[in-house]
Amino acid sequence: MRWDGQLVTAEAPAALPGLAKLSNLVRSVQTPEFAGITFHEVLAKSALSRVPSQSAMPFAWTINPYRGCSHACTYCLHPDTLILMADGRQKALHKIMVGDQVMGTEVRGRYRRYTRTQVEAKWPTRKHAYRLTLGDGTQIVASGDHRFLSDRGWKFVQGAMWGAEQRPYLTPHNKLMGFGFRGLALEAYGPEQGETYRRGYLTGMIRGDAMLLRRTYTRASGTPNNVSMFRLARTDSEALERTRGYLAKEGISTVQRPFGTKTDTRKQMTAIHTSRAAHYDAIRGLIEWPVEPCDAWNAGFLAGVFDAEGSCSRGVLRISNSNQEILTHIEAAMSALGITHVREPARANGVAQIRVVGGLQMRTRFFGATTPAISRKLKIEGLAVKSDADLRIVLIEDLGQEQEMFDITTGTGDFIANGVVSHNCFARNTHSYLGLDTGLDFDSQLVVKINAGEVLRRELAKPSWKHDHVAMGTNTDPYQRAEGRYKLMPEIIRALADSGTPFSILTKGTLLARDLPLLHEAAKDVDVGMGISLAMTDAGLAHRVEPGTPTPRARLDLIAKLSDAGLPCSVMAMPILPWLTDSEEALDDLCASVAAAGATSMTAGALHLRPGAREWYMQWLAKEYPQLVGSYRRLYDGGTYASKDYRRWLAARVGAAKRRHGLQSAARLRDVNTPQADASSIRPNGGTIAAVVPEGGQATLF
Repeated sequence: MRWDGQLVTAEAPAALPGLAKLSNLVRSVQTPEFAGITFHEVLAKSALSRVPSQSAMPFAWTINPYRGCSHACTYCLHPDTLILMADGRQKALHKIMVGDQVMGTEVRGRYRRYTRTQVEAKWPTRKHAYRLTLGDGTQIVASGDHRFLSDRGWKFVQGAMWGAEQRPYLTPHNKLMGFGFRGLALEAYGPEQGETYRRGYLTGMIRGDAMLLRRTYTRASGTPNNVSMFRLARTDSEALERTRGYLAKEGISTVQRPFGTKTDTRKQMTAIHTSRAAHYDAIRGLIEWPVEPCDAWNAGFLAGVFDAEGSCSRGVLRISNSNQEILTHIEAAMSALGITHVREPARANGVAQIRVVGGLQMRTRFFGATTPAISRKLKIEGLAVKSDADLRIVLIEDLGQEQEMFDITTGTGDFIANGVVSHNCFARNTHSYLGLDTGLDFDSQLVVKINAGEVLRRELAKPSWKHDHVAMGTNTDPYQRAEGRYKLMPEIIRALADSGTPFSILTKGTLLARDLPLLHEAAKDVDVGMGISLAMTDAGLAHRVEPGTPTPRARLDLIAKLSDAGLPCSVMAMPILPWLTDSEEALDDLCASVAAAGATSMTAGALHLRPGAREWYMQWLAKEYPQLVGSYRRLYDGGTYASKDYRRWLAARVGAAKRRHGLQSAARLRDVNTPQADASSIRPNGGTIAAVVPEGGQATLF
């Protein structure tokens, strides 16, 4: 739905008191892409903001192109929902990580096509649940705010024809776009599933493409010479490495060496060998046909024989062989796993093909159930989003309860969930992803200074401008999601660099990567400082404390990208959590990790418990770490800050760790002895944003 067509009307008034009276209000906009958020576009009279002189902030000027933040996100899908990965495999939503490559879609010419995209964020929550059932049996559990692509455009699971809840919504007989999914637990089998799957895989691969030789030769002396040999030669390293690893698990070691040479018409091949008689006998035993194959063996067998002799070209999946026994087992295994197929007549050379039928739905079912090793055969990138599957909605059920759910944000704005095209959701959350320094919930009324870059250029051109340092991210994140739509930061960066004004940016938004080339160029003319929030490296603890944020690894990767671009990067290790992240080992690992990623400095501070946030955090602590509640009460003694003795002790421990790894204190940030980090920066049930809040100063959000 077009952005320009979503003006707020009298029936949906702006929610900021008195905003409509301002002479610089251009329009107020609501759009399904940011459901629950109103964007108030204004023509700002100024872009530079002077920090109050009484503030403890170590800079005098800031720029806030946004007032409020669009980082909020509705979390919409059941954790077991299967997401189509970029390599054609399926992975449960709860296992998806920031940085994963998944399949999204984009419109190219007349068709919407599947395309690779990256997961930029992932968010958990609890939502009222609805179950959609499609004509082919596909089921998916989602919140009422989630949207799917139908033959009539994007539609929410729940909506209304009129009133405040008016929005396009799904009804029976709407047809969803995608290929569908019919209930097979596609992650039930795979390389990690144990001995039975491994034996099935070895049977399919070795019977399909290996050489097993045992012969007796007579030496010149007349004595017999018994020869046993196993050899598997492949151009695809993935299948060869999997086979070698599976054999090793069975106690069969092999030697790997080149096999043949690369030519203009032939790829380089590599082979694994063994000539030990005991190994030959063991392999023969491993690939015996089972009397009653189970599903795990069937899945492994199909993966192995597909890697050996299968192909997937122009949307057609085939497995070829001339051995009737192998062909019979392929058909039986497919039938057992619910994979529809046909056997094509044998060619003159005796080779027959078993072809999977049922389009992309059945191909995905095959790949998900069997998990072959050769990833190049699984890719669907570039294919048109069309299917003969019956994806009509036949039932929408209110499950009558809240359930744990997740959502992800991708570069294309969508992803494939249980075989249907699913939209990223941007909506107001009960708990904010980006909290204010007071710990209040997210403000869904977002003011956008649409002329910020233009106004800033005029201000910087004034003779009175002294080229003082300008800090961005001191109130709201300049790289929040709305920046993807408004694109205000590139012009702001250019204006600062062109005028010779040094600046810094505090953010944790992955959209920052978009402007790295621009920031690199700006750094040639002015000092450019970057700040990234990272207070722990323990991924498990990070998930429990702040499940709505990028993983520590993802943030370390962002630091490395900044370093590679030649941009000095400070790390804000806030808040340090007493008894959870303040051990010598945890702090040393944190300092080592950020130093290795290329950070130039680090500032750390203890958890800051403001009223309101204190009660909320203590409730979370009682649930997750009840043994620490008494210790926290004594340490904070009913107040906002940890005791002075603790803060001095933490400063000394952090300082020692930083010195060991060559890290300096950030020159433009407060010292660790100043109480700074607020509990509002930790949101175990709704995302997190680190907040540097010097007493009496503004909030620095990043």
